[in-house]
Amino acid sequence: MLQELFRPEFAMLLTGLLLAATVFAGLLTSRIGFPAIVGFLALGILAGVEGPGGIAFDDYLLTQGVGMVCLAFILFSGGLDTNWRAVRPMLLPALMLATLGVGITAGVVALSAILLLDFAPLQAFLLGAVVASTDAAAVFSVLRSSDLDLQDDVPALLELESGSNDPMAIFLVTALLGFTAASQPAPLALLPEFAQQMIVGAGVGLGVGYLLPESLKRMGLRQGGLAFVVSIAGALLAFGFASILGGNGFLAVYVAGVFAGTRAFAAKPIVRTFQDGLAWLAQVVMFLTLGLLLTPSNLLPVMGAGLAITLVLILLARPLAVFVCLLPFRRFDTRTMLFVSWAGLRGAVPIVLAIFPIVAGVEGAFAIFNVVFFVVLVSSVVQGPSINRIAKWLRIGEAPSAEAVKEDA
Repeated sequence: MLQELFRPEFAMLLTGLLLAATVFAGLLTSRIGFPAIVGFLALGILAGVEGPGGIAFDDYLLTQGVGMVCLAFILFSGGLDTNWRAVRPMLLPALMLATLGVGITAGVVALSAILLLDFAPLQAFLLGAVVASTDAAAVFSVLRSSDLDLQDDVPALLELESGSNDPMAIFLVTALLGFTAASQPAPLALLPEFAQQMIVGAGVGLGVGYLLPESLKRMGLRQGGLAFVVSIAGALLAFGFASILGGNGFLAVYVAGVFAGTRAFAAKPIVRTFQDGLAWLAQVVMFLTLGLLLTPSNLLPVMGAGLAITLVLILLARPLAVFVCLLPFRRFDTRTMLFVSWAGLRGAVPIVLAIFPIVAGVEGAFAIFNVVFFVVLVSSVVQGPSINRIAKWLRIGEAPSAEAVKEDA
């Protein structure tokens, strides 16, 4: 029977059934008020080794690779859909949140893990760096499916922050992993490397973002499959070139998407639609894979630690980071900063980053992974469904009236 499952037709059938069931689970959870990613994860867990599916999957290196590819396409699609005119005024505050904000969040969570959970300093700061960034897929999904008419440029700020803060978190994680090597670099020596990653990543992103529309124009690809192939190539080239040249690939794909989205070319509408579908497929594949990787029984021993870190992250670390970064900007009042604090959703990015210490063989890495998974689950179940309620309570946005909906129809 096991050999039958490895036949191409059975593998294709199983993959198709899993994808279809995952989409159904995501739609079901969305209708009862939870983010779709909860359904994606739940289906993966049910299909996993401790669920009815019984699929034994523990390839962390493969999951890391799948997660990185999927995140690249999610960021590229998010960049293409970003309205540059709307987000441009939010560039400076978003970059503050994406850099200083990530550092503050990581530091507060790390100190809390040392004091509350008796973590060793390296493990504590790795945990802090892993959960420090908000998740682009989760933020894009919740904001764009919300029925709120948010004010004060809040959506632009949140989307730009979530699309640009992953590079900082990834840099912190990889830098901390460098301290486990025999030759430990001095902290100040990491600053030039960080600057190089950001500059090269942004530069490559701008280059690919310019060349992609120009290529489609010169090829005369107004519609059809080849335009889709070129758009996929653009995302992969941005990530690959930036990484090889010492830049940050995730920043490159996001910048490439944003810049390409500002350019006019005939195939733009269908490329955007295709990339949006590809991003949803990436979310399904990524969360399904992560769900398969999880062993639910491993979460029980870390429930206390996970809940403690979640409370610190939501109620202390994220609000402190937001207030420190946004206080210099007078356009943001207290209500807006409180909402931005609550809307810092966690999703696949922290889980994918939590795999890095496991692959690197860091002591205590599995405990970090399980705590991070618990944090993401609680964040998705608590913060995601309450976004509308919190926005209304803070008077940040309101649902469109029935008359307005009829007029739009």
